[in-house]
Amino acid sequence: MTLRDYLVRRLFLIIPTFLGITLITFLVIQLAPGNPAAMKLRLGGDQAMLGDKVTQEILEQTKKLYGLDKPVWTRYAIWLRRVVTFDFGTSYKDHRPVLDKIWERLPITVELNLISIFLVYLVAIPIGVFSAVKQGSVGDRITTIVLFVLYSLPNFWVAVLLIMFLGGGDFLDVFPIYGIISSGMEGAPFVSRLVDHLWHLVLPVFCLTYGGFAALSRYQRAGLLEVIRQDYIRTARAKGLPEKLVIFKHAFRNSIIPIVTLLGYLLPAMFGGSVIIESIFSIPGMGQMGFEAVLSRDYPVVMAIATISALLTLFGLLVSDLLYVWADPRITYEAER
Repeated sequence: MTLRDYLVRRLFLIIPTFLGITLITFLVIQLAPGNPAAMKLRLGGDQAMLGDKVTQEILEQTKKLYGLDKPVWTRYAIWLRRVVTFDFGTSYKDHRPVLDKIWERLPITVELNLISIFLVYLVAIPIGVFSAVKQGSVGDRITTIVLFVLYSLPNFWVAVLLIMFLGGGDFLDVFPIYGIISSGMEGAPFVSRLVDHLWHLVLPVFCLTYGGFAALSRYQRAGLLEVIRQDYIRTARAKGLPEKLVIFKHAFRNSIIPIVTLLGYLLPAMFGGSVIIESIFSIPGMGQMGFEAVLSRDYPVVMAIATISALLTLFGLLVSDLLYVWADPRITYEAER
């Protein structure tokens, strides 16, 4: 099977998978308690509480305006037909196009996650290699303990502590804790605005980063330990090759299969954002917007985020499968007979 045939086959498999994901997501959202029309009218979704201010007739008119008076299957068919043309509709909350709201919030979320992912891989992979090469040493044990202590700390708790100790809470006032830029900096020079913006990102990026060190380094350690026990590694050492050359040229490449697998989930992670961290630090990103959309039953926004995340997940998994062949030449596109 050639690369082209493999890609065509996988792309055809993505279509029914995508339809199944969107259908289940659409049905789950519709089954959630709360009525968007009633919540829009500040009724909390309880039609039995309708009083003199808002009559049942106004509620029905609001449902008709949003298309909520149609059966769920009809609504899904209408939504699917619009999505094919990349039209996710308008928000129930402010009647703005959903794509405009996404493009407005997406850059800051992508920036946060790109920095976080880069730092996680930059630190965790060397730690994993060191732990595998120095298995059982004092350094291996110390890094294991430190990383798993960090992994056990909830990021929302760490965020609160950082705000208290470094964000002007009860102790030092070193880092800003609100938004992505200080007020009054809009007209400042570019360098000043850039420094101020990066200074705002220090605490959120740290909270998004530290928990990933343990997991990724353990994956790298386990993968490398498995590879360096293989016969071809013993052969390379028997030929008298330097240890660094054996590890980084012969063993490292074949040990990153678990890391490549995790790459498939980076795209949706960069798009979806972090609800907790963005809410704590008041960052106007995708996570905060998705959380607000769920609370207000803003179906078009929720479905747009879920749909794009599903597409990015499927595409990321396809990229991971393609990278397997690069990482390990023993893997091919041919199916086992």
